[in-house]
Amino acid sequence: SRLTSSALTAMYAHPRSTPTRFLPAINTVASSYKNCFPYFPLPQSFSLPWMPTAYYKAAAINPALAPFSKNSQGSTSSRKLPSVSTRTNCYTPDDWYRANLTNYKKSETCWHNAEHLTVDTSRMIKGKYQRTRKAQAESTKNLGRHVNDTEFWKAELCYELNEIIGETNGLTDVKKQLERALAETEATFQVTQECLLHREKRMGIDLVHDDVEKQLFVEADVIRSCQERMQQHLDKAKTQIASNRRAQHELERDLANKQAAYRIDKCHNLRNTSKGIRYYRGVERVNATISVPESWAKFADNNILHSQSERVASAKLRAYIENLLVAVANEMWRQFNRVNVAFTHHIAETANAKNKIQTHLAKTLQEISQTKANIEEIQTAIRHIQPPLKVAQTWLDKCTWRPDIELCRNTAQLRLVDEVHETDETIQSLQERLRDTNGMLQMLVHAKSVLEHYLAVKGNSLFIDQEKCMGIRKTFPSAVQLMGYI
Repeated sequence: SRLTSSALTAMYAHPRSTPTRFLPAINTVASSYKNCFPYFPLPQSFSLPWMPTAYYKAAAINPALAPFSKNSQGSTSSRKLPSVSTRTNCYTPDDWYRANLTNYKKSETCWHNAEHLTVDTSRMIKGKYQRTRKAQAESTKNLGRHVNDTEFWKAELCYELNEIIGETNGLTDVKKQLERALAETEATFQVTQECLLHREKRMGIDLVHDDVEKQLFVEADVIRSCQERMQQHLDKAKTQIASNRRAQHELERDLANKQAAYRIDKCHNLRNTSKGIRYYRGVERVNATISVPESWAKFADNNILHSQSERVASAKLRAYIENLLVAVANEMWRQFNRVNVAFTHHIAETANAKNKIQTHLAKTLQEISQTKANIEEIQTAIRHIQPPLKVAQTWLDKCTWRPDIELCRNTAQLRLVDEVHETDETIQSLQERLRDTNGMLQMLVHAKSVLEHYLAVKGNSLFIDQEKCMGIRKTFPSAVQLMGYI
């Protein structure tokens, strides 16, 4: 007791003392205080052995310093340890007996409940067995009726499936014919475009927006209009074929489901002694059905009605496409003939104009030849008149050298002067006529070049219209090709 008290006093009163006065560690406390009792007496009812850990926990509480006084310097008030009776996990013997009685009563209750459950289960099994046999017989009868209904709808679906497949094949053939006809219109449109492009190479005045060009533009519009209508109905045919195949797919899926269901429903012949039966735990709690007899029959009926409506629409579209092929072929051929007639008329007019130009060119060449001869005649006349003028002017020049009074303006000198004037006027008039004749020659040469240019223009136009355009228009597809049969 003294050792314990002095250790506590040293710890609380002098927290900064040397380490030798601290409490020992847990393991040392447990060994050094073995078989020792605390300072304060224990209650009489407490018979548990002394626990060193409880004492150590109480000693580890942070102390509070006592108030400062003269009498208390160097010492602290002693603290009592907590009592063991204050623990929360202590029970009384009454508690222990009451817990045992409670467990006994619960066990007896479970026994009685198990006995009642066993009796009720036996009675339920006997009743359910009779109901199961009755339900099995009724289910077998209903399953047989359902098998007959499935067989009926199988036959209806097979018939409608064959019909929709035949109609789809027919529409597919017409679609292919329409595709071939549409491809042929590309060749016709190419011919028209090439004709327009070739005619753009016409020269000069022949590059005119004539009736041939107008008819070619009309032909291009007709072909484009036919192509648009054919493309629209080709798209409709593709859409209708897709709709037919969807209806066919629905029929095939429904038929396949009914065939599979028919094979499955044949299990109504199973008996309790049949081989291959087994127990599927919990299957009765699974509700995998998605239809009732009314919706089941209506589903097949709707599929058949949908297929019939698609067949009717497909037949109408197929007939319309066949009529369309004939109509567009006739339209394109009528316009093709109009263009050819316009080409024929224009070629005749161009050939006539070319012949007239050739006649005028020949006359112009003749006039050019005569004008050149006239120029040579005028130039010769000027050359013949120039020597007399030179002689007269030479005489006059010599007369100026006469001395003094000999410079007489006599009749001879006056005549020489008149001769010089007359001869000079003659030469001037001839030179003026030479200039006029040269101007006329230039005009004739220009007219010749113009006529030659027009002759080349007409020749080029004739070559374009007669050789190039009419040559490629011979490759225009026939009516049979435009209807897609070839």
